[in-house]
Amino acid sequence: MHDLKFVRENIGLLKETLAKRRMDPSLLDRYQELDARRRALLSESEGLQARRNGANAEMARLKKAGEDAGSLLEELKGVSQRLKEQGPLIAEAEEAVQEILRSIPNLVSPDAPDGPEGDFRIEKSWGAPREFAFRPLNHWEIGEANGLLDLPRAAKVAGARFAVLFGKLARLNRAIISLMLDLHTGRHGYRECWPPAVANAKSLFGTGQLPKFEEDLFSLEGTGWYLIPTAEVPVTNLYRDETIPESELPVSLCAYTPCFRAEAGAAGKDTRGLIRMHQFDKVELVRFAHPSSSAEELELLVSHAEAVLEAIGLPYRRVTLPTGDLGFSSFKTYDLEVWLPGAGTYREISSCSCFTDFQARRAGIRYKPKGAAKAAYLHTLNGSGLAVGRTLAAILENFQNEDGSVGVPEALRPYMGGDSVIEGPPGGAAAPERG
Repeated sequence: MHDLKFVRENIGLLKETLAKRRMDPSLLDRYQELDARRRALLSESEGLQARRNGANAEMARLKKAGEDAGSLLEELKGVSQRLKEQGPLIAEAEEAVQEILRSIPNLVSPDAPDGPEGDFRIEKSWGAPREFAFRPLNHWEIGEANGLLDLPRAAKVAGARFAVLFGKLARLNRAIISLMLDLHTGRHGYRECWPPAVANAKSLFGTGQLPKFEEDLFSLEGTGWYLIPTAEVPVTNLYRDETIPESELPVSLCAYTPCFRAEAGAAGKDTRGLIRMHQFDKVELVRFAHPSSSAEELELLVSHAEAVLEAIGLPYRRVTLPTGDLGFSSFKTYDLEVWLPGAGTYREISSCSCFTDFQARRAGIRYKPKGAAKAAYLHTLNGSGLAVGRTLAAILENFQNEDGSVGVPEALRPYMGGDSVIEGPPGGAAAPERG
């Protein structure tokens, strides 16, 4: 969230930002109108208060001198009545200004490509997509054919966009989580935490999901709680309204959580398989950094997410998102896209973002520079390290065999009891025609 003074003094920059984000810049015109009204009301109120104070002093003098103060008393009544009427008007104007402030997104990095969704810039590619001697299947075809992925039963229990995993596929899902956490804590130096899977509105405001994206959240009626859309929310808010000593920066935390998203704007997108679910698993990386080092911290963060893909052996590419595809709170975002041979395309498996001080201002997270009189806002960063369901889907598609079985990547075998192959129980569903 931007400071009121910053917005007032940088209307042109913010209009440019909104235009780059493909948003309507007239939002700032409305802000200026409301801010001018708010300031006019405050100025008038200060004048009335000064007049009331002066009149009270004059009345005391007149009474002490035995002079008539009737006309002054009538004036005072009028001033007091006007001040009383102004109270709600000022509160209304303040709230209108704050509402617009809450809806202004973060600035965008000069390094982000200026364009709409799809105009990303490819920064690197890793791993050569495998050449198959047969037609590769989609992950849901493989899982269903082996009797290890059941979407109809999940729909019976909950509805569309849910999944049930059985047997070795369920164990592989658990193995992926364990590998990610072990890698991030053992090699990358993150401190693991296990946060709540629900969060209050203040927490969701702090990271930028509220109020703008409420329709994408699952709320728990009558409680004031929401199911978390990502561990970014509870982990970032662990330090809400706190000040971290400069000597402790950067703070690096990782967490596995289930995540829940209504996907309100995703009608008709990825309706099959594990790509876009209402409930999914994710390992999240969160960093609290000094403002002077946040650019380097973003490079480090994305390298940690890439290390998981490389350890498993999944081909991927890193892209810089364009301004028109940046998240509300993000200053700069790298997406990691994994190769899915069944779909014949790259799909997002991680987003790694620097939010500068945007989230820190909303959540009141500061650091105390050594020797400084005042605390300052730090920078927050986070990224998926990785989305577990999409990693599972990528393994099924990249390591599939012609007989329908799936090879277990070497890095995951210790978590699978040494198993090198996944296949369903005898009598599973018939394999789809490969064509």
